[in-house]
Amino acid sequence: MKICLTPSEIIAYLYCPRFIYFTFCLGLDEHEEKRFKVLKGREVHKDKTKINKAYLRKRIGVTEKEAEVYLSSEKLHLRGIVDEVLMLDDGTMAPLDYKFAEYKQREFKTYKTQSLAYGMLISENYNRPVRKGFLVYTRSKNKLVDIEFRQKDIDGVQKIIEEMLLIIQKGFYPKKTSSKAKCDDCAFRTICV
Repeated sequence: MKICLTPSEIIAYLYCPRFIYFTFCLGLDEHEEKRFKVLKGREVHKDKTKINKAYLRKRIGVTEKEAEVYLSSEKLHLRGIVDEVLMLDDGTMAPLDYKFAEYKQREFKTYKTQSLAYGMLISENYNRPVRKGFLVYTRSKNKLVDIEFRQKDIDGVQKIIEEMLLIIQKGFYPKKTSSKAKCDDCAFRTICV
């Protein structure tokens, strides 16, 4: 059986590797549909795709775009819905993702990893180069930030996917996060030992 992971699952793994064990190996649900930020984020995505349907970001070189594109790759073990797939005037492509967040003057590893995963899917499915991704921070007046993709970053995402597949395929019980603060907000905190 081919396993295809979502960028959200990769982010959950970065939050704590045991998330993958609990959801895939034990079949437990974290009930994210009950979390305010998740619900608000989904609402923002829905609104943006309606409002920005025909809008092309010309100042960053967008010539065409597709919204809410489902992509998958058995080869990469990835699948997901990209908010926007951008075709750029230099012949490359890029993912654009809306974030229900404020821009904090720094690059978050989780956001970059998610964008990289979408970029890998775009490159694989469209057979075009993807050198960067874009994030729109909706709680900072829709600030647009670009993320450069380097080969070492792509290699890092591939390594994370391999680690996740080991957990899923072998039933490997990984170490939990080293951050106690993350445990306080975890749906599995009562069963994690």
